[in-house]
Formats: sequence, C-alpha cells, structure tokens
Amino acid sequence: MSQPSQHSKTDTRTPSLEALPDRIRAWAKELGFADAGITRADTGPHAERLQQWLKAGYHGDMAYMADHGDKRYTPDSLVPGTTRVISVRLEYLPAPDNPKQVLTNRDQAYITRYALGRDYHKLMRKRLATLAARIDNAISGFDYRAFVDSAPVLERGLAQRAGLGWIGKNNMLIHPKAGSFFFLGEIFTNAPLPLDAPFESQHCGSCSACLEVCPTNAFVGPHLLDARRCISYLTIELKGSIPEELRPMMGNRVFGCDDCQLVCPWNKFSKPTMEDDFQPRHRLDNASLAELFLWTESEFLKRTEGSAIRRTGYENWLRNLAVGLGNAPTTIPVVEALKARAEHPSELVREHVAWALQQHGL
Repeated sequence: MSQPSQHSKTDTRTPSLEALPDRIRAWAKELGFADAGITRADTGPHAERLQQWLKAGYHGDMAYMADHGDKRYTPDSLVPGTTRVISVRLEYLPAPDNPKQVLTNRDQAYITRYALGRDYHKLMRKRLATLAARIDNAISGFDYRAFVDSAPVLERGLAQRAGLGWIGKNNMLIHPKAGSFFFLGEIFTNAPLPLDAPFESQHCGSCSACLEVCPTNAFVGPHLLDARRCISYLTIELKGSIPEELRPMMGNRVFGCDDCQLVCPWNKFSKPTMEDDFQPRHRLDNASLAELFLWTESEFLKRTEGSAIRRTGYENWLRNLAVGLGNAPTTIPVVEALKARAEHPSELVREHVAWALQQHGL
C-alpha cells in the first residue's frame, strides 16, 4: 500500500476511533460524495455468487472477470494487510435529462447516462486520495489505497456490506433514498476503523419490472444476468460481430443501456449530479444516429477525449451506430449515412452496414 500524500488542513483535531465513521462520512460529503460506509475486508456470499456466475460462462468474452484468482473477492489478496474497506458513492445522473424520450425517438442515439460527460475515474480517484489523507491525518501510521473500477474489486458486494444499499434483482446497488444512478469507489486500509452495519434487507419485493423490460432478455432470473445478451456488453465489451438475432432488440442503444434502471421504482428518488464534469458534452444526450455515424475517426477521438466512450474504439462505435441505424425509421438521412460507410475499410463495419441496409430493404 502507498501512503496518501495530501493532508487535510481544515480540521486537525483527532477524533476518537468510535466517532471516526461519522467524521469520514462528513469528509466524504464535503468532497462531493453522496455517502460512505466501512466494512470488513470480506465480500461474504458475494464471492460464491461470482464464482457460480463465472462457472456458468455468463461473463462471455470478459476474461478479466475470471482473472486474478481470488483477488476480486478477497481484498487482502489484492492488497495484503487490508482489514477494512471504505466504500463511497457519487451520483452521476445529469439534469435536466429525459432518457425515456430519447429511447422512444428511434432517430436519436441513446448513450448510457454515465458516459455523457467526462470519465469519472480521475475525479473520483483524486477525491478518494484526499479522503484517505484526511483519515491519515486523524489516525496516522496506517496504509490506504484507492480504487475506482481500476482493479479486480467486487464493488457492489462491498458497498452492500458497508451499508450503502441492497443488491437489486437487476444486480445494481440500490439506495432507498437515492436509487441506483451512482458510481462506486473504495479505499482499502489496514486502519482498525469501526464498522458500519451491512444493508441486509431487500426492498424489491415482488417487483420484477427490471427483468421484464430488458430488451434482449438478458436476465436468466432475479440477480442473474447473462452478460452475453446484455446491451452494455454487446456495445462496450464485445469486440467482434454482434449476434444478428440480438441486433433488432437493441433499438437505438449505441453505448450501454439503462433500461433496467430507468424502470426501477426506486429511481424516482435519484438525485441529479452536482458535478459539472458529468454534464453532457457534444450534445451526446440529444444527437441523431446519422450525425454520430458520420464522425471521422479524428472527430471521434477529439470528441470522446476524457470520455468512457473511448473504451469501445472507433470501429466498434461505427458498428453500434450501424445497428441503431438499421433499427431506425427509413429516411433519407439514415439511408445516406449508411451508404456513406458501405465501403468502409473495416470488414466489421461493412458487415453491420450491410445488415442495416437490408433492414431498409436495400
């Protein structure tokens, strides 16, 4: 573990160990996090569920989910000496926003709401380092290491055990007063911090809206997702051809999918983000499929700089948009955009463009 380099200058008084969790939550909120909780370095039953999921092959081509041995579900194996995990959440839903309206307008491109603005990794990592420094200033002599989706960490399981919510039937962490539109981050430490109570109760009840709304029927059952059918997997993780039978079901979703969150009754409590970095850039919340499809590679690289969308790459970006255009109404802009890419150098792009043109009878 590495020692934090930044120290708080706002409060040098040393709180008692018992009072420290409340102080950590207060510091976290000062830094813009919505909440924080502390748990043992133990993922409990979530570890076994992960292993069963992997054994069933539901992770598809995401080999990294099976890599690293037990490091993903045993914090002490990832960072030796870890005894506590501080879990935080940061809301990302932009405001004003009308995602359902975009989904029903088949000419528009739907991009998952977390990817509309800047990538969250650097922002959260810097703030976690500051939070770790404040804790170190209060009880020095211990080690801290921050993670933001940057290592094999079972984030939702640890967050549930830290008291930040329950795992819903759609596998999202749900907070009873804030829904599920938030990022998670962690600090691993060997400091003997008092523990928060885990969130043991489940509040999904008999509701199965998230399972029923999935466009590609990716849920095998409650809490069980076959990622190979999930639109987020197909548009972000999958590097080859999208299975043809799933393409019509994808609609205009070209980077990720939020359907199982948008339909969740608990998300009526979701709070808009206060972060300017998470506000939409380049009209990505209101852009047409044809407009985005005609971006050159240099335009793609420029307009996705510092964005999570970069992860999919330009070739897969065009692949995804071609599918969206194949599902769009037959209009002159749609057909002309597809024809403009019919002879694209990428075989992958050409294949999906040819399929899209076929959907329009061409």
